Amino acid sequence: MRLKTTKIDKLKITEILISIILGLTFIFASYHKIIDPAKFAKVIYGYAIFPDFAINVLAIIIPFIELVTGISLILRIYTKSALSIINMFLISFILVIAFNLLRGHEFECGCFSFGNDNQVSSAVSLLIRDILLLTAGVSLWVRQNKF
Repeated sequence: MRLKTTKIDKLKITEILISIILGLTFIFASYHKIIDPAKFAKVIYGYAIFPDFAINVLAIIIPFIELVTGISLILRIYTKSALSIINMFLISFILVIAFNLLRGHEFECGCFSFGNDNQVSSAVSLLIRDILLLTAGVSLWVRQNKF
């Protein structure tokens, strides 16, 4: 006997898969930053946007927020809040990358590793990746906030 899956079931499965992928992305991105906040602080400094007094605080706080929101999204705990934070992060990442791209400033992303020459990404590919992640995050947020 074959089970019928409805359109709603397929949408729910897709929503869960996107949540897991987005959550794992943020968990994976937080790992090396938590282990070595000093290197992450150098990456943040390299963006040449943030005031010096904020760099160390950002280098410590951002990775833990990425970790908690990623776990929250996967476990489906405080999903709306996690998606709001993730989407705000992605918008911020997009703005920082675009700003540096526009002014011709070369920078290390620090997204998933530090200083690995084999994983050099262009700013354009970073923008495309983050826009795709934001699209996924916004679509999940909209589905979570239906009235």
